[in-house]
Amino acid sequence: MHQNKHKKHIPVLLDAVLQYLEPKEGDSYLDLTAGYGGHAEAVLDRTLNYQASVVVDRDQAAIDELRTCFSGHPELPIMHTDFLTATEQLRHEQRQFDLVLADLGLSSVHLDDASRGFSINQAAPLDMRMDQRQKLSATTIVNEYGVDDIVDILHRYGEEPKARRIAKLIVQNRPINDTAELARIVSKAWPGYSRVHPATRTFQALRIAVNDELAMLQKALTEWTELLASGGRIAVISFHSLEDRLVKHAFAERSHNVYEASLSLLTKRPVTASRDELVFNPRARSAKLRAAVKIKNRKEL
Repeated sequence: MHQNKHKKHIPVLLDAVLQYLEPKEGDSYLDLTAGYGGHAEAVLDRTLNYQASVVVDRDQAAIDELRTCFSGHPELPIMHTDFLTATEQLRHEQRQFDLVLADLGLSSVHLDDASRGFSINQAAPLDMRMDQRQKLSATTIVNEYGVDDIVDILHRYGEEPKARRIAKLIVQNRPINDTAELARIVSKAWPGYSRVHPATRTFQALRIAVNDELAMLQKALTEWTELLASGGRIAVISFHSLEDRLVKHAFAERSHNVYEASLSLLTKRPVTASRDELVFNPRARSAKLRAAVKIKNRKEL
């Protein structure tokens, strides 16, 4: 079971993560979205500092896999929560780490598991919850929200140009019972051939809304610098422009002022997947990595 899942999920930009985090023996590591453990395994194999490290995920299936993956290292804390809650708790405990990673993407396991409702290509319940303990799911938004609220979600989180047309189609065709039905209804707003499925932006927007992804990211980004030890390195992998914009601005704000800067950028522009990686992991095509290192405030010198 453990081996099969690892074959299905390949961590994106792994070489870049190792290049920019530069893990070395003794480093403490915080993985805020550990998923199925691909990045964490590679980093912790180099640091060998399990006791001072923490891995986090909000999804029960990922937590189960992480416990299997690191069963030989019971000293490694595994937190079952979202990255914002974990950030706030670790800050309250005044913890700091040499290395911090946040991979904001869905794992291949999530996309391939039809029952989770993330994939456009398979009929499944309208779920899309990363944490299945929460009440709000995609079916609530699709079948209960008003037109204006759905328009706002599609505009804000999907940058969907036909948001109002799609929102009206959704409301007119209720109840909508599964993801395949939703994808067909949304496609009516985009007749003709499209290289990308016409419901892609709608599914992205619903997923972000269900999981409160951007609001949590915006709050967490203001805290992550405080989780870094002096000289500590942080890498964030995003998968769409809305996320990348937040990461870019947060890093820029903390690096531009010479006298107040707390970060020094390691990546002037986002790092993307190489051609070689895309051959065996095509889902890495939209991944963008930004990295920075924490520097001492000049006032402290």
